[in-house]
Amino acid sequence: MLDEGLYDVPAGKLAAVITHLEMSRKTMRGVDVPQGLTFAELPRDVALYQDLFRRIGAFWLWADRLHISDNALGEIIEDPKVTLHTLIMDGCPEALLELDFRTPGTCKLAYFGLTQKLIGIGAGAYLMDRAIEMAFAADISHLTLHTCTLDSPQALPFYLKSGFTPIRRQVQISDDPRLLGHYHLETQAVVPIL
Repeated sequence: MLDEGLYDVPAGKLAAVITHLEMSRKTMRGVDVPQGLTFAELPRDVALYQDLFRRIGAFWLWADRLHISDNALGEIIEDPKVTLHTLIMDGCPEALLELDFRTPGTCKLAYFGLTQKLIGIGAGAYLMDRAIEMAFAADISHLTLHTCTLDSPQALPFYLKSGFTPIRRQVQISDDPRLLGHYHLETQAVVPIL
């Protein structure tokens, strides 16, 4: 248990508050697919996945999937209990929707994000409807996800509006992925490098 107060974050590290959320019943907005987009399964290809992960996550310093080997990532995304979907624009995947059904009775929305090309056109609401629809089509009692203070300031309000309820918070200290070579040092991100 942490006492109240300020704590120094060591150089080369990032600090974030993680908010865990869950949904216990299907709640959808009924949003149509935005013009020019196609909802599709994302091929289970490590290089394609990593490229999309970086294009979406660079600004928000997404790093979890960059800290593991290609083989370990391949084992995750090739698991039949993990589904990958995207939104295609002009022939290119521009969104990541990863649902993880590996824990019985639960679906974890492991990754959910859009490239900058899709921000503000209703693509997120449409993609979230697909996530909820697919999750609750399986035999689950709840859909879970987490977000953090490094994510877009729109993320948590979006999840709440989508019907998720916060259930837990944690503080996470992790390595800055820019200093590990996962992103360029010049990557414009939400936190300066120390």
